[in-house]
Amino acid sequence: MDKRGWDECDFIFVSGDAYVDHPSFAAALLCRMLESNGFHVGIIPQPDWKNPASFTVLGRPRLGFLVGAGNMDSMVAHYTAAKRKRSDDAYSPGGKSGLRPDRVTLVYVEGIRRAHKDVGNSKITVIIGGIEASLRRFAHYDYWSDTVRRSILLDSKADILVYGMGEKPLLQIAKQLAAGESINNITDVKGTCVRVHGKDAVKQWKDAVFLPGYEKVKNKNEVSLRTYAEHFMIQKQNADPLSAKPLIEENDSDRFVIQNPPATPLSTKEMDELYDLPFTRKAHPVYDSAGGINALKEVSFSLVSSRGCFGGCSFCSITNHQGRAITGRSKESLLREIRSLTKHKDYKGYIHDVGGPTANFFRSACEKQKNGGFCTNRECLYPATCPKLKTDHSEYLKTLDALRKVPGVKKVFIRSGLRFDYIQADKKHGKEFLEKLCEHHVSGQLKVAPEHISTNVLAAMGKSGSTNGSSYDEFRKDFTAVNKKLGLKQYLLPYFISAHPGSGIKEAKELAQYLKNTGFAPEQTQEFYPTPGTMSTVMYYTGLDPRTMSPIYVAKGDKERRKQKELLGK
Repeated sequence: MDKRGWDECDFIFVSGDAYVDHPSFAAALLCRMLESNGFHVGIIPQPDWKNPASFTVLGRPRLGFLVGAGNMDSMVAHYTAAKRKRSDDAYSPGGKSGLRPDRVTLVYVEGIRRAHKDVGNSKITVIIGGIEASLRRFAHYDYWSDTVRRSILLDSKADILVYGMGEKPLLQIAKQLAAGESINNITDVKGTCVRVHGKDAVKQWKDAVFLPGYEKVKNKNEVSLRTYAEHFMIQKQNADPLSAKPLIEENDSDRFVIQNPPATPLSTKEMDELYDLPFTRKAHPVYDSAGGINALKEVSFSLVSSRGCFGGCSFCSITNHQGRAITGRSKESLLREIRSLTKHKDYKGYIHDVGGPTANFFRSACEKQKNGGFCTNRECLYPATCPKLKTDHSEYLKTLDALRKVPGVKKVFIRSGLRFDYIQADKKHGKEFLEKLCEHHVSGQLKVAPEHISTNVLAAMGKSGSTNGSSYDEFRKDFTAVNKKLGLKQYLLPYFISAHPGSGIKEAKELAQYLKNTGFAPEQTQEFYPTPGTMSTVMYYTGLDPRTMSPIYVAKGDKERRKQKELLGK
């Protein structure tokens, strides 16, 4: 601050992750964006939350504090699906665990409030966001306490919550605060949740939809469980930026959480501008002595090519956070980034990934999604491929071809998830994509995620093309044939989930027998993890499929969950 001649910061971002100035890290992305719009921004990464002074090292911000738990929900970062404490943390110096508290957002906001008392009429403004806040914005089932918790906006006592990808709403809030507007009057920004008191206060949201109140969903009786499933589906049906209504949830003491409709996704031009910002792509040098930040090593020489996912997997929170509409960066933007990477002192000639939530979802799924909209009553790939879905790998192929030709590039790998059913559905370019993928973009093994092979489990997961693993079998045969044609020895590394809702011992044995028959011993099997914001978590908690309200089998006891995983060899 002294070097830049700043007396104060406009905003101070308090982050649960160590500070890495790379576009894969939320604090860097949002703070560079604010900086490019003329704001003075400071970052306090992983403060000592037990010491109030750690929240005052950059002084008192002119406009407010921003609080984010980091790239992961803090409870997921700390605990395994079996609720055991993790021994390391990839987002902390040297992989050391314990440098952030459980429930980071709550603890940091409390620390800020304690360290920065109100001065006269000057109340410190606190804005929360990121994956932890975004997925806990309404009443939500919390696996670690086995309870339904209230909105994190109420529990944290923050002033406003930014949900989803936060660039647009955060910038709008920042500009309104800079213009002298009180945070209490900033109530209608898309992509935000606010809290109000009293029924009269909610009248300004005239076309709003009322969710079942917290008191109606917090219990474990039959009525409350069904109501909780309905609560989730109302949210899911109001997630389209073009058609969503404001949502209102009543809580105790006549308090209300209001969700404004989602912000529209960034355009390709806006994405390009964002990733063109001057990131150093390094961890802060203060971490050098500890061995750096492990999470950076995975993405140092990777390119984010897209945002959003229309895959619709029940167990994934990406749809609820990034949204279903795809925004892909332009070829020119990716070329600029890869050319800059080739000049990096540690660059060895290899680009580790060109992808996003799903690498081969590079452009809009259909004409409707071009403007950020999508269907609220059906999925793109489940239970079958939508006839309006544009299965087209041509632009991604052209982009990959251009990236491979950049001087200094030896190999461009794809390590993000690929939807093999989408490749199979592309009758025009799917075969060409698979051949190019095998020839140029696989380093011996290709990670894919069939998740399961049992029909009813795949249906619960929202995965298409499933009769005894036939969809994955088809792709496996195609992959083997292409590699044989190319004279390459490359293998699939499939990823499976045990104990997902719908899976009992019978289904686990079915999957185990399939693996035995195909001669595959999985290196990695994930025990289903009920995390906030997913349909599968609703199934786990309620024992209902919220799409149909039909009962669904759930393995809840540690003994059965462990046995299902052991059947798969891990």
